[in-house]
Amino acid sequence: MKETLFLGTYTKRESEGVYTITLDTEKKQLENLTLIAKVDSPTYLGLSKNQDFLYAVAKVDGDGGMSSYKKDASGTYQLVNSVTAAGAPPCYVGVDDARGFLYTANYHKGEIGVLKVAEDGTLTLVDTVAHTGSSVHENQTSPHAHYSDLTPDHNYVVACDLGTDSVYSYSVSTEGKLTEVSRYNAAPGTGPRHLVFNPNGKIAYLFGELSSVVIVLGYDATTGAFTEIQTISTIPNNFTDFNGGAAIRVSSDGKFLYASNRGHDSIVVYSISNEGKTLEQIQLIASEGQIPRDFNLDSTEDFVIVAHQDSDNLTLFSRDRETGLLNMIQKDVYAPECGLCIAIKR
Repeated sequence: MKETLFLGTYTKRESEGVYTITLDTEKKQLENLTLIAKVDSPTYLGLSKNQDFLYAVAKVDGDGGMSSYKKDASGTYQLVNSVTAAGAPPCYVGVDDARGFLYTANYHKGEIGVLKVAEDGTLTLVDTVAHTGSSVHENQTSPHAHYSDLTPDHNYVVACDLGTDSVYSYSVSTEGKLTEVSRYNAAPGTGPRHLVFNPNGKIAYLFGELSSVVIVLGYDATTGAFTEIQTISTIPNNFTDFNGGAAIRVSSDGKFLYASNRGHDSIVVYSISNEGKTLEQIQLIASEGQIPRDFNLDSTEDFVIVAHQDSDNLTLFSRDRETGLLNMIQKDVYAPECGLCIAIKR
């Protein structure tokens, strides 16, 4: 079987935009890197459910925002429109196909946004919410929104803010307007970056970029509130060099959690037990590259693909579904400035 992986990139050196690469699951290798859309700094991507539309954070004429692309007969994506404003683009986009919205997080502006997606893919900005506050770390002098996406029950939009050490829960109206309903405050200096839910929908795992910890959170679907259950480190206790937490993923059976470390340059694997409430580290494996900013499981979940921002390479791991453990099978696969998103065509 062959799967198409979508790669978001920086465009500061060699990259020209959004790429695809093929995963051949029989050969167990990545091949055929292809440029599918020329975009300035498409550092995070979203896909519509049918993959007809690609949404990319982007820079356009010096401004930052979101761009929408429609797939043509050749498989290349053509620009539909862009919605931009002065300043940096968002760093994250979540896709709500059911309601036709995109949810964005803007690190530099400390705000989250909602865009309406028309049937033809045209984007229109309908709401923004600016966070306020700061915390104790030198990178927390102002808000830095880093994640904005739906809860599994679609009741709320959850936003992680690295700068304020907070996780916000918002209700979203039919018009796309956000209203805060709850807020979880992490320990000072945590730096909430990304969050992923256990398939049971009752537990979430929050990655602290600045503290290199995963926090297990209970989720109340009635109120949107989160409560802390467990905190566990992603790096060895004796590692004292720089590390920044990056991506976090959970297997669809809810048995294993994966997270990437930038600096330590590794992938940590946890077993999940006690209805999702308890994590135990079972593996810490080198990512075979520099700054593993993102990674993903393929659709079979037999493989994990890791993207490295600084070393311009992908690493392919096989994954044992029973044990959750990873084994490196291919490295040094060229992918320029890749490291902020791998969207899997399922």
